[in-house]
Amino acid sequence: MNKSFTILIVDDETDIRKSVRQVLEDEGFKVISAKDGQECIEKAIKKEPDLILLDILMPGLTTKEVLAGLKKNKVKSKVMFLTVVRLAEALKLKVLKGNMVDYLEKPFDNKELVRRVKKALNINGKK
Repeated sequence: MNKSFTILIVDDETDIRKSVRQVLEDEGFKVISAKDGQECIEKAIKKEPDLILLDILMPGLTTKEVLAGLKKNKVKSKVMFLTVVRLAEALKLKVLKGNMVDYLEKPFDNKELVRRVKKALNINGKK
């Protein structure tokens, strides 16, 4: 069922990309990844993922620039931020604007990741 959903993981940490990919692929999602904001924009334009899991602290493009690049290129993917706890509070007021649907604090529990991804994609949790 989840194979029809594509998720783009964007994080500059290889270990996070690999572990999140494994968790989501085990749940049946199609997963692609990017190591930075520029690659995120390029892959999002090409692949049109259903959901982008976007780390907000990466070298290169700022989060604002990535979101602007997605908007400029008419990418309609939903966006969930991956963030450290100290920035989570600041995101609460900003997250539900446009395509930004949620945020998840690092470090996160794999079950919580899956639950929040399914919620963002309006999946009832049944396989």
